[in-house]
Amino acid sequence: MATKTYDPKSVSVIVGGVYLTGFAESMVEISKDEDNFEAKVGAQGDAVRTKINNSLGTMKVTLQQTSPQIAYLNRLANSGEMVPISVISANDPKETTTATEAYVKKQPDRKYGKDTEDREYEFQALDLKME
Repeated sequence: MATKTYDPKSVSVIVGGVYLTGFAESMVEISKDEDNFEAKVGAQGDAVRTKINNSLGTMKVTLQQTSPQIAYLNRLANSGEMVPISVISANDPKETTTATEAYVKKQPDRKYGKDTEDREYEFQALDLKME
């Protein structure tokens, strides 16, 4: 069995043409909002599978409080501007997730204290594509 190495530096997140930097320990999380298929069984046991064509998804990006892109993402949250997003992992296996239309759902929670706190930006992706 060959040992493989994952490198977080081989993951890029691009929002509206801007490369994000200053990630927290949990960099990015991506999920579809619905399953791809749904199964239903009738009273006599007949099964039907329905394809769900919902392409909505959620992309959460977690940055350190000191990331240079915090101000940019705050502006996106306030404006509601639609932007493209790409998440590219050059690790093995190579994976790409894209949305040509996404927006920040709301401003992240803010905490100030003895230590820096992470900021989590949640994007609603209208046409999530995971490859």
